[in-house]
Formats: sequence, structure tokens, C-alpha cells
Amino acid sequence: MRILYQFPLSHFCEKARWLLDHKELDYVAHNLIPGVHRAFAQLKTGQNRLPILRDQDFWIADSTEIALYLDDVYPEHSLLRADPQQRQLALEINGLATELGRHVRRWGLAHTLTENEESLDILIGEKGYLRQFEKYSKPIIRALLSKGYQLNADKVAESKLHMDSIIQNLNERLIENHGRYFVGERLGLADIAVCSMLAPILEIPGTPWEKEQGETLSEEFRQYKEHLMTLPLGQYVLRIYQTERNARVDWRGV
Repeated sequence: MRILYQFPLSHFCEKARWLLDHKELDYVAHNLIPGVHRAFAQLKTGQNRLPILRDQDFWIADSTEIALYLDDVYPEHSLLRADPQQRQLALEINGLATELGRHVRRWGLAHTLTENEESLDILIGEKGYLRQFEKYSKPIIRALLSKGYQLNADKVAESKLHMDSIIQNLNERLIENHGRYFVGERLGLADIAVCSMLAPILEIPGTPWEKEQGETLSEEFRQYKEHLMTLPLGQYVLRIYQTERNARVDWRGV
């Protein structure tokens, strides 16, 4: 059985879930505890980040490496095109999406940890020691995330500037390809990467970031979401999620 070690709220883990779903591969999404995950990841893969895919005896870390591995071992429903130019373009856009995702994570977490207690409930799970001792576990996880992702005001503001620049770049690239997909005429790695990285801002239904009607994190967050939805890029992400995100596994994991 394939196992995807993940954080439910991580958009990089959402990307990995989508890659596996696109390939129509069976797997289990297994949650790790933030902070504690580092020792497990280091032991199994020699680095300390998620997602990690275990496929039989193989351990693959990083969502992009997972994509390359899946295309190599399971070529059906390919994520990258055979054409060298299209392949290179897809990897380039994936790289931009990865950079965008780092800044979305910092900016989004800065809002989430100060204004939305529900996100911590998702992180500690519905049962187990973290839930049993949530009075203590929530402050610890909040502190670990704040330190680990440098959620100070200067870094958050810097990430916002990077987000603006990359979103503008991606929006222009999408328009150049006539707004349907980023590369070619069907869904691929570039599309999955970009959509996953922007899902937390757009609060996509059916994802960990879905909000009830009228609920949002802050006025600044609401305005940025509305701005993104006015762009072709934002409308594209919504459309791709509605028409092409055929989730096979519950993002909440086990």
C-alpha cells in the first residue's frame, strides 16, 4: 500500500494528493505531527519536510520529486509532456509555483494562526494525545509554526510582495496560452502545482481551506481573495478545481 505522509493543511501535500489522484493510484494519507515530523522525515529521507511518499520500498520526498517519480514508474495519465520544450516549460512553471507556495504558506499562516482557531483543530486531529491535551498542544504547535516559518511582520510583508510578483507572472503566462491550461491542451504538473498553491487563498470548496458562507480570516485576506478572483488566473484555478480535481482520498487523512 502506498502511504503519503502529510499535513492536512499543507498545500504542498495537497499537490501530492492531487498528483496521486490524477494518476488514479490507491494510497493512504497519513498525518504527522508538526515539529515531531522532522525526526521521522530525516530518518526516512535525509531531509525534514513533507510530503513524503512511501511506495513499497521506495521513499520519495518533495512534491516535485514525487511527480517525477510517478511519471517514471506509472506513465499512464502523464504529468509532463514528451515534447522537450513543453516539459521544460512545465517544470519552469512548477518552479514558480513552488516559490509562490512558500510565500503563500507564510502569509496565510500569519493570518490563520492569529484569527482562526479551527486550523489548529485540524492540525491536532480529532483524537489522540494532541486532542486529549489540546490546552497544551495548541500553544506548542502555534509556537513551532511561528518559529519554523518565520511569521514575523517583516517576513510576512516581504512574502506578500513576492506573491504579488509571481501571481502577475503566472497570470500573464496563462493568458499567453489562451487561459485553458498552462502547458498544452490538458491538465499536467504545471496546472496542479499552480492550483494547489493558490487554493488556500481562494478557500476552494472541498479542500482544507473551505470556509462557511460569510466566514473569512480578515479584511486584508478577503480583499486579496477578491482581487485574485478578478484575474484570469483566479478564475482558472476555480474552474480547474471544479472540473478536474477528482479527489480519491479524504484530505483529512488518518
